[in-house]
Amino acid sequence: MRHRKKSLRFNRTASHKKAMFRNMVTSIIKHGRIKTTTVKAKELRRWADHIITLAKDGSLHARRQALAIVREKKLVHKLFIEVNEKFGSVNGGYTRIIKMGNRAGDAAPMSLIELIIDETAGKDQPKDQPKEAVVEDEGKES
Repeated sequence: MRHRKKSLRFNRTASHKKAMFRNMVTSIIKHGRIKTTTVKAKELRRWADHIITLAKDGSLHARRQALAIVREKKLVHKLFIEVNEKFGSVNGGYTRIIKMGNRAGDAAPMSLIELIIDETAGKDQPKDQPKEAVVEDEGKES
């Protein structure tokens, strides 16, 4: 019975799978997007969303939990500083999976997984507000 077994095995040992997803979540935070198989991308989405949720918490305990997964201290520090600018008040759904077709060698379905960066987060005014009218009559005297 597979009770309480959330993730797939990927035909790897537990330590290999853990190391693989640690490396993949480090890469997606560092580069913003990576190309991988669709099944791995769906599992990586869970890992990446968890790290970003920890960064939004911002506490020392959350930072230590993130450092236990992402082993690059400078990358975690940068993520914890920039998380509100990038993701704002969005609750979940920090990644997007775009299907790319099949791989040439073994026809495995490939996908591009990327972080969704909120363009309006951290800015005071939305872009839809009208600009103030420019007065053209300043130089003319009657």
